[in-house]
Amino acid sequence: MAARHKPSGPLPGRSTCSRRYAAWMPSRPFRFGVQVSRASSASAWRDLARKVEDLGYSSLLMPDHLDEQWSPLVSLAVAAEATSKLRVGTLVLGNDYRHPVVAARELATLDLFAEGRLEAGVGAGWMVSDYESSGIALDPPGTRVDRLAESVRVMKDLWRDGRCDYLGRHYEVRGATGYPLPHRRPGPLLVIGGGSRRVLSLAAREADIVGVNPSLRAGVIGPEAIASAVAGEYDERVRWVREAAGERFGEIELQCLTFFVHVGEGADDVVAKLAPAFGMSPEEAATVPLALAGTVSELADVLRARRERWGFSYWVLHEGEMEAFAPVVALLAGT
Repeated sequence: MAARHKPSGPLPGRSTCSRRYAAWMPSRPFRFGVQVSRASSASAWRDLARKVEDLGYSSLLMPDHLDEQWSPLVSLAVAAEATSKLRVGTLVLGNDYRHPVVAARELATLDLFAEGRLEAGVGAGWMVSDYESSGIALDPPGTRVDRLAESVRVMKDLWRDGRCDYLGRHYEVRGATGYPLPHRRPGPLLVIGGGSRRVLSLAAREADIVGVNPSLRAGVIGPEAIASAVAGEYDERVRWVREAAGERFGEIELQCLTFFVHVGEGADDVVAKLAPAFGMSPEEAATVPLALAGTVSELADVLRARRERWGFSYWVLHEGEMEAFAPVVALLAGT
């Protein structure tokens, strides 16, 4: 029986700050994922999954919003069946939309079908429109993070032991059965991402993959999120992860989800046009981790520098950019 728990400036890589980080940053090989939400048909979805795999990407990932996107768990099961090596994953499931006993079973079943190729991403929930459209109560951020922490504990017990007894503030689970057990033991690769200290500290303690994001506390992609995307804020977020992880920091893979990617000449002009949207100077915008612009060789240099500064080895982009970005994947993946 599982134990009973109680509730619980300059280019990146070239600054003094980045050299300090490089002294302790583990160097993981690069890999790349593609985030998608839907396709035009079932056959197009299978073709898309195969293309992502053929282009050398490591994973196909789906968000979890209650708007015009497909159900992630069903879609990812089909993608896993259509491919042989491609990882599939949620980036990330909204914890408030599913009870952890239900989510644990669904994710374990998906991992079984994917034969261990699942990246099980979970998050506290953040997009206000999801809550408004569904009628699900939008609790304060601290409450949602507390609930996520309890949920992770319940799911891990079910995956590891096949049973869970848990009494917390948000969940009371009595003799829950974890069936089926996942293919990967003691559980699927766990992904937790966020931009706050509390979420990133939870991720550092519990996750295999930590997604380092801007602040989404406002519930929309707006001025607050954009202002929190500057390089210095990412320095602090990685420091939070390192401090909370302690000795297990070297076991964690750090992930960065991009929001803008341009592959080609004229990167300086592209960044100069992009900078006003971020409320930044072109020099500041050029260092924003979630934006990438340049030729293939320039992007390779930027990604190596950002790995040196922050440890980001797992980069995620979107379907519309995946073909143009494929030469970067071919150059860097596995190095």
